[in-house]
Amino acid sequence: MPVKLRSPDPTHLLSVPGLRLGVASAGIKKPGRRDLTLLDVAAGAQVAAVFTQNRFCAAPVTLCKEHLARKGGIRALVINTGNANAGTGADGLARAQQTCEAAAGLLGCAPEQVLPFSTGVILEPLPAEKIVAALPAAQLDLREDNWHAAAHAIMTTDTVAKAVSRRVELGGRSVTITGMAKGSGMIHPNMATMLAFVATDAAIAPSLMQGLVREVADVSFNCVTVDGDTSTNDSFVLIATGQAGNAEVADAGGADYAALKETLAAVAIELAQAMARDGEGATKFMTITVESGRDRAECKQIAYAIARSPLVKTAFFASDPNLGRILAAIGYAGVMDLDVTRIKVWLGDVLVAENGGRAASYSEAAGAAVMQEAEITVRVALDRGAASATVWTCDFSYDYVKINAEYRT
Repeated sequence: MPVKLRSPDPTHLLSVPGLRLGVASAGIKKPGRRDLTLLDVAAGAQVAAVFTQNRFCAAPVTLCKEHLARKGGIRALVINTGNANAGTGADGLARAQQTCEAAAGLLGCAPEQVLPFSTGVILEPLPAEKIVAALPAAQLDLREDNWHAAAHAIMTTDTVAKAVSRRVELGGRSVTITGMAKGSGMIHPNMATMLAFVATDAAIAPSLMQGLVREVADVSFNCVTVDGDTSTNDSFVLIATGQAGNAEVADAGGADYAALKETLAAVAIELAQAMARDGEGATKFMTITVESGRDRAECKQIAYAIARSPLVKTAFFASDPNLGRILAAIGYAGVMDLDVTRIKVWLGDVLVAENGGRAASYSEAAGAAVMQEAEITVRVALDRGAASATVWTCDFSYDYVKINAEYRT
């Protein structure tokens, strides 16, 4: 069961003018499942993305990078679940290209104006013929208000769909931002099996798009881990249709840019946290904050050492305050000049460690009480600077092993 996470209310998901979504059943892995999503992007929209840095990146990732580099404008996205089209070589590229050509034929654009995305089993041929056959049904289903169905159609091992909407005022105009994501396992950032798509009707200068998507990714999808495994298919796409009527956001130092980035980041952070809340087999959602470090990089390095430790994660699943595991993770994180006598560690509001050892005020009962909660914060103060970083993760349960052991069955 996900940790305090509910399926999005379709009435709370706002349409983004200039973007239509349609879903269909291609039967890629399971007959009858709606596993294909088509996004129709209005002419003139701006699109930017960041992708996995896994060297075995999937064929659709390679093709997306090529199509975005052409600067010809993006008019469509095709998303399939059930098959990752990763580890498939030249044949995988050809099959991804086949889906782009089919979507382009339906929507009246060039194949290089289509971005393909896949998620699912690695090392299996993409059944492109099934996708091509189902695309006309997805086209018939295209609607601006179809975010709820699309968020469900991109799921794999997710138990809950993930979609969020916000509004922000830019120069006196109301701007809409809506996003959806999938991800439950094989989640660990190395971006610039998670997929995320965020759209806005704001007008944004093309020169700002790539920097904006990277900045947003850095405070959201690059701050979440479920199991420490970076997928071959990770993709985060930002679409700006420019139909809100606002004056184009063209100054990265301006107030409109700051307001837009803050709201985009809020949407992306909620989606990223939802992945950890819905982590495979998760029973606990954990926030790991490392503060008073020399720079953000070392804070994040230590936070991730804690967040991806199997021993820490299994202790949280057992509600066992075996908190020496946290100290061990801090110590092996790779920040070699830490003075452990200056470090303080809190579990929730309970001070656990200080002066190089157990805090004098700490009691096992106080730690055990915090460990019973579904949402838990671990806070580490390094006492060596003003930087900080926060990452989100979940525990490891018996079900995580079961889900992944049975993934291909």
